[in-house]
Amino acid sequence: LVWLLVLSLAWLGPALGGEDKDEEVIEEEEKEKKEDEVLSDEIKEEDNVLVLHEHNFARALSEHQLLLVEFYAPWCGHCQQLAPAFAQAAAELRNESSPARLAKVDATAQTALATEFGITSYPTLKLFRDGNRTHPLAYTGRLDSQGIVRWMQRRAGPSATLLQDTDTIAAFIDSQDLVVVGFFKDLKGEAAQAFFDVAAEMVDMPFGVAEAAELFQAYGLSADTVCLFKKFDERQTNFPVDPARGLDTAELTRLLRVHSLHLVMEFTNETSSQIFGAKIPHHMLLFLNKSSPEQLSLRDGFRAAAGGFRGEVRWPHGRDMEGGFGTAQPQCPLFPAQVLFVVVDVTGHGADVLPFFGMTAADAPTLRLVKMEGNRKYRMEQDNFSDSAIRTFIQAVMDGKVKPHLLSAEPPEDWDTRPVKVLVGKTFEQVAFDETKNVFVKFYAPWCPHCQAMAAAWEELAERYKDREDIVIAEMDSTANELENITIHGYPTLHYFPAGPGRKMIEFKSNRDVETFSKFLENGGTLPEEPP
Repeated sequence: LVWLLVLSLAWLGPALGGEDKDEEVIEEEEKEKKEDEVLSDEIKEEDNVLVLHEHNFARALSEHQLLLVEFYAPWCGHCQQLAPAFAQAAAELRNESSPARLAKVDATAQTALATEFGITSYPTLKLFRDGNRTHPLAYTGRLDSQGIVRWMQRRAGPSATLLQDTDTIAAFIDSQDLVVVGFFKDLKGEAAQAFFDVAAEMVDMPFGVAEAAELFQAYGLSADTVCLFKKFDERQTNFPVDPARGLDTAELTRLLRVHSLHLVMEFTNETSSQIFGAKIPHHMLLFLNKSSPEQLSLRDGFRAAAGGFRGEVRWPHGRDMEGGFGTAQPQCPLFPAQVLFVVVDVTGHGADVLPFFGMTAADAPTLRLVKMEGNRKYRMEQDNFSDSAIRTFIQAVMDGKVKPHLLSAEPPEDWDTRPVKVLVGKTFEQVAFDETKNVFVKFYAPWCPHCQAMAAAWEELAERYKDREDIVIAEMDSTANELENITIHGYPTLHYFPAGPGRKMIEFKSNRDVETFSKFLENGGTLPEEPP
């Protein structure tokens, strides 16, 4: 019996031990399999988007002529918002058998790739062409499915359609409300290549190109010219190419943007991106109530005035655009378009911008001129809606003869009784520029969450210094008050005005807590160096 028991244990022992060993082997094999998958250059897809990592990136570049790669972070809200549009664009490009494909890289996991391509923010999109890994092209289109598709299509095929005869070009011009046609005698020349580059970027406009002599003659052209054809306002605008300087892509892009706008724009949800995207330095605004026939009639004079400022494109030495696109003298660049005329319906989309001007719907009809740099606003002493009065007013502003109209709330009765002094436009200078006081001012917006977060610390700071005669802690609502020589670009902004003559404003840029504020004040407007 003992012998049989020993034999049984001898047989069973290895079997039992072997079972444990098999489980370990299985686990190890699964682990190795996962590692092999990561190390493999196999390319998987999610919703038609290639999923790339360090080991399959090179293969993806070699297999796809045009590859737009999104470098993203899983936690990034903008990346999450882009994901559906990116997937939809990937599906559209694949369905049309385009050589362009879309891919994505988790830049937080694939740190080597993120470092190689200088990824510092999310999402970042880069286009890789013909397997070139060293010079990817930054994505410059809109972040929606149609924008991505059009941007890629312009790079997958010719960026401009070749127009070979009068019937073809006439049909092309008639196909859209707005088209661009480049007339070039040599389609392989530098000017034509610059035109193709512009066409590749401006994906929201159809571009055509022509070189036949009969087409030059049909449209009254004798030299290389870019023509903008429209079904509104002036029907054809010509931008001749200067033979000495050639065609500057930045100038052409700006001019096409400016002249593609209507002579008078209406401010709507759909047009707002065009209005601000054109980067015209001055906006002349007519605020009116579209439900009032009497106010609607004011648009006639407004439009008549706009004609005099349409794409105010002049050469510094009196040479106008008919003389050529560009100039033989590089030190004499084109002046940009000066004034964009915009109608704002105070009962429609324009109602949202009224607080920016300190206005209500009851103030319509009225006029304002805005200098976009610094958001300086100008108003007539008495509104006059005739075209001549509007032109005279604009010229006076350009000549520096009109001061900006600055918003100011009325000072609260108790503005100086609380620890935090409440400043408005009207009272700012008498407090902030008092040479006997060190004045620390918070410029804020009531809706700003960062301002709300630091409100308690600002109150505590004021409480701490309320008995100091030489220190004033103050705040100003910058959405309701404006200053002539101080422009606030973000909220909150903190400025310190030290006591004494020749006061120099110091901006505070550090942690927004009571102790840091206090160190800044005690050290005369600077923060002491911390020991290592």
